[in-house]
Amino acid sequence: MRRFLWIATAILFGTSVWAQNAQVGTGRYDQQIQQEATKILQSKDKWKGITASTDDGIVTLQGTAKLLIDKMDAQRKVDKQDHVQGVRNHVDVEGNVPDQQLQSQLADKLRYDRVGLGIAFNALGLNVQNGVVTVSGDVIDYPSRDSALSIIETTPGVKDVVDNINVLPTSPMDDDIRLRVARAVYGNSELSKYAMDPQKPIRIVVNNGHVTLYGVVDSQMDKQLAVTQAKSVPNVFSVDDKLVVAGQNTLK
Repeated sequence: MRRFLWIATAILFGTSVWAQNAQVGTGRYDQQIQQEATKILQSKDKWKGITASTDDGIVTLQGTAKLLIDKMDAQRKVDKQDHVQGVRNHVDVEGNVPDQQLQSQLADKLRYDRVGLGIAFNALGLNVQNGVVTVSGDVIDYPSRDSALSIIETTPGVKDVVDNINVLPTSPMDDDIRLRVARAVYGNSELSKYAMDPQKPIRIVVNNGHVTLYGVVDSQMDKQLAVTQAKSVPNVFSVDDKLVVAGQNTLK
């Protein structure tokens, strides 16, 4: 409770609290760094709950932010200033969302991320523990990775993110295989129903000619048929079946 009252007071009294709590070391540029950091943090409302102290070129950020992206943006902005040697980010993100609820919210958002831009070729997994989100899996390019991370960082209740996303190497051969496997799977009359939803529950990951299928299908027959269709594509070296039947497990 005391900490909450201190934060509230800091936000209320603004500049006077900055003067009282800012700590400046004796390093050559500490005073200059401190002034710039304070100026930056006071420039936007989203950073008004954050304070900075400087010692030997190292800036320590403390306080609270509403979103993880605000916390991270503050660090990036301060770190770009001249003579800053590093930033310790001890800012707390406000809000507490139950892990299961947060994971469900993020999963719903990520399922439809990048629709029309190769979403069928990305497969991500989520784990949430005490508000810390670990995201893993494979994506076809850096924009897909950055978009997923942006969704996580701007979702209320996320305290931190661990990025274990693997960006697959650029390969014209793999690109060709992706398209051919997608046509083989979604072009099949029994499997075409999965193309009706833009989230495309059958995800196709290709790495050096090796295909991995992820997602949720309606039946064991659909699962086996998808694997058979993928194996029928020329230049596919192997097919790893990670599809699950609805009710047994879920993707993301």
